[in-house]
Amino acid sequence: MENRIRANEFKLRLSDDELRLLNEKWKLSGLPSRNAYLRQLIIYGFVYDIDYADLREYNTELSRIGNNLNQIAKKVNMNGEATPSDIKEAKELMEKIWLTQKSMLSKHPSVQQ
Repeated sequence: MENRIRANEFKLRLSDDELRLLNEKWKLSGLPSRNAYLRQLIIYGFVYDIDYADLREYNTELSRIGNNLNQIAKKVNMNGEATPSDIKEAKELMEKIWLTQKSMLSKHPSVQQ
């Protein structure tokens, strides 16, 4: 015990679900022990605090665009053909989708453009 490199002991209390999750992740890691897995997490791991507000806003905007496209499609199906204004509006909505997507991706530093 005196020759140990790691002399500091750390006690951690987990719920049954937390312990099950820890064991599953440890086994998937392929590391030889739970201690080795936890050391790897401490040294190389990250804790993410994800703000989903942008994603919710993005999904709301996509839903609105989708509703508009559905209205155009219904109108076209009823009339049997698309008017030039229908086509123009659909193209504008598709452009809005691409701009929204580009804006969404630009807010996340992990995505390179």
